[in-house]
Amino acid sequence: MFPCPACQGDVELGERGLAGLFRNLTLERVVERYRQSVSVGGAILCQLCKPPPLEATKGCTECRATFCNECFKLFHPWGTQKAQHEPTLPTLSFRPKGLMCPDHKEEVTHYCKTCQRLVCQLCRVRRTHSGHKITPVLNAYQALKDKLTKSLTYILGNQDTVQTQICELEETVRHTEVSGQQAKEEVSQLVRSLGAVLEEKRASLLQAIEECQQERLARLSAQIQEHRSLLDGSGLVGYAQEVLKETDQPCFVQAAKQLHNRIARATEALQTFRPAASSSFRHCQLDVGRELKLLTELNFLRVPEAPVIDTQRTFAYDQIFLCWRLPPHSPPAWHYTVEFRRTDVPAQPGPTRWQRREEVRGTSALLENPDTGSVYVLRVRGCNKAGYGEYSEDVHLHTPPAPVLHFFLDGRWGASRERLAISKDQRAVRSVPGLPLLLAAERLLTGCHLSVDVVLGDVAVTQGRSYWACAVDPASYLVKVGVGLESKLQESFQGAPDVISPRYDPDSGHDSGAEDATVEASPPFAFLTIGMGKILLGSGASANAGLTGRDGPAAGCTVPLPPRLGICLDYERGRVSFLDAVSFRGLLECPLDCSGPVCPAFCFIGGGAVQLQEPVGTKPERKVTIGGFAKLD
Repeated sequence: MFPCPACQGDVELGERGLAGLFRNLTLERVVERYRQSVSVGGAILCQLCKPPPLEATKGCTECRATFCNECFKLFHPWGTQKAQHEPTLPTLSFRPKGLMCPDHKEEVTHYCKTCQRLVCQLCRVRRTHSGHKITPVLNAYQALKDKLTKSLTYILGNQDTVQTQICELEETVRHTEVSGQQAKEEVSQLVRSLGAVLEEKRASLLQAIEECQQERLARLSAQIQEHRSLLDGSGLVGYAQEVLKETDQPCFVQAAKQLHNRIARATEALQTFRPAASSSFRHCQLDVGRELKLLTELNFLRVPEAPVIDTQRTFAYDQIFLCWRLPPHSPPAWHYTVEFRRTDVPAQPGPTRWQRREEVRGTSALLENPDTGSVYVLRVRGCNKAGYGEYSEDVHLHTPPAPVLHFFLDGRWGASRERLAISKDQRAVRSVPGLPLLLAAERLLTGCHLSVDVVLGDVAVTQGRSYWACAVDPASYLVKVGVGLESKLQESFQGAPDVISPRYDPDSGHDSGAEDATVEASPPFAFLTIGMGKILLGSGASANAGLTGRDGPAAGCTVPLPPRLGICLDYERGRVSFLDAVSFRGLLECPLDCSGPVCPAFCFIGGGAVQLQEPVGTKPERKVTIGGFAKLD
């Protein structure tokens, strides 16, 4: 093991040691040219001459020596194998003509891109390079030379920029030294302040202990004096003994009355003796566990780490909703700054200009009124007392290609309440297969009768461009999502009986409406057929619906169902586009008769479910029942 001179990483040579490495002939040539440029005036002497040696005129790579003319002829006589040695210019170091493989001692001829190593012909056929990308040395040489030349040309052409950056770095070094010294002084001052506070607190606590100690000592001293007066011949006992010697009764009574009270108290104190004060100072003990932990954890303030944008909850619809979170061990952020800009506008000269939302509380932000059909790039960073942290990774969001159309579901036309259930908020509908589907299965060999349930939107489009999105349950049996003329939809499905399927379909199997429509006339309906987690692109898609994008799916095939479907209606052009509402990739484009009001429509055959995408800025109200009364949460 030895450290790499470039990256200082440990390099393991293996069993062969240095013998397993290639010689760096390029570096040897650079060193040789440097030596020759340094010792231009010094001559290279012949290594075989007798003293004094003559100046060398030739060199021999095979013999690895320099010769004068006479010595070269002497050591390379005619008729011998050495006579075939090719003379070179005299040099102080001899190198092989080509780079040799350390494993097989053959000249390398190829370069393994996978291993990033030069290989010879024998290495190339070995199993260790099986399946690797191997190219001739000439190709690798030309590619690397072009890259190196291009990079070097760029560097040489930006010498002023390099010098400017060097000056900036030197200025940064000076500022770093000054800022570092200031930071040291600030830390020292703060630690001194902490020390002064601790010293002041220490003096206060010691003063409190001293006062408590003096008060206890005073009480104990008084108790000692009181007990000493009870000893024989001193104090109270001696005085009592003298009073007992008094024979004059009135005088005795006068003196003994007060003396008896003192003797009684002394007797009681003697019988119930206990020190007047405790010797323990447990109540003066300090609990510094929390403070020690705080001092141990005392560290520099850290800015918040770069937030992580939650791509599952971030999306663009009528507005842009951005959601993020901090990494697990990141310092907390007081507030955030959200920056955004459009990427599909021509670049302006100068630095890139971002729009900002300052001091955003929480971990989400709502950006109102974005431009339609645009691509926005967004990023966010946190801020606390230490300053601003790093930016999050940029996230790119596509906005809908047209203004979002908000509507609710209206099941009054063609909907069977026994098979169709619309949610209370009128933004979701579920179809449950009933008896007609069972009868269809019973008559499968003779004639299949299926019920078609239709739900329309409660708004109609009469101008401009509109967009809306919905999610189809992947387990749905057969669901058709699209648009149609309001009059034709009501005429076709108002009280309509069961229709024969699969020979009959509201969109004729190719999203074109009536079967007898001419090629030039636009159909009154445009539907996308979804079933069992797949989207069916009908056989007539190529004739009546143009695919968006050059690499779109071919007609008559199925594509996976995306999480959300988008429908874009261009009323003036009479065109309907079906999109992947997540990536805004085009799925299908159909013509549509827009001679009257056009409204969204959803058809169900069998079980299925559709959920309209909620507007970004609205939150559905949740009802909670308390004591029989419903209140909004």
